[in-house]
Amino acid sequence: MMLNILFIGDIVGQAGMQIAETWLPSLIKQNHADLVVVNAENASEGKGATEKEAGVLFNLGATVLTGGNHTFEKALSQEYLKKERRFLRPLNYPQGTYGFGFYIAETSKGKVGVINLQGRTFLPPIDCPFRAAEWAIKKIKEQTNIIFIDFHAESTAEKLALANFVKNDVSVFVGTHTHIQTADERIFDSGMAYISDVGMTGPYDSVIGMKTDAAINRFLYQTPQKYLVATDELRLSGILAKVNPETGKATSIERILIPEFVRTRE
Repeated sequence: MMLNILFIGDIVGQAGMQIAETWLPSLIKQNHADLVVVNAENASEGKGATEKEAGVLFNLGATVLTGGNHTFEKALSQEYLKKERRFLRPLNYPQGTYGFGFYIAETSKGKVGVINLQGRTFLPPIDCPFRAAEWAIKKIKEQTNIIFIDFHAESTAEKLALANFVKNDVSVFVGTHTHIQTADERIFDSGMAYISDVGMTGPYDSVIGMKTDAAINRFLYQTPQKYLVATDELRLSGILAKVNPETGKATSIERILIPEFVRTRE
């Protein structure tokens, strides 16, 4: 029997929380999800996440929450990051940064190691995600051969490079951060499921979650604009991956987008 991993892409603001509340419980039930991982780094007003949003997502059925470059932007999240091991921040922040970068989850079909990493291309120059992944994989392999990675990164080249670096030891590798779902989901020859970016859960009448007027003005005038989370045309993005719990190898990966985009008009 396969181990089913459901991952929900970057939740953006209250709109993202709203559609997650609408769809997540039924998706978990429908897909018999054994492990549910949610990227929540934009859940609180578009930047960061607090214990409030985390509590809602855990109550909806999330097993582990991952983060990214906005994880630390809410002061209220700081104490929670110190005490809640299931609420991850990228592992490769400098030594001494509060919080946890990986978690070993118990499921009915065995343990799963979940690692959160952040890229460095076009993002702050933090510690090496390759070396951090190497270290965490070695630690997790002491308990399980099923490993899930959320790599929060801007560059597809960096995502593919890291994916190839870890492909022999990882079951599922997903990219996050760009808020645009890619169509390159596949299984590597090594048995690792991969997608460059899972996409955004939130308002799609927007520019990657931001109200369009403010986003356009940033490009037109090259001046700072207040970050305002959009509210309309809600969608949930994610993936469902199936993993053989005996081998740790993925057997399938499927993109999720609810509702689908309209692709034709009369």
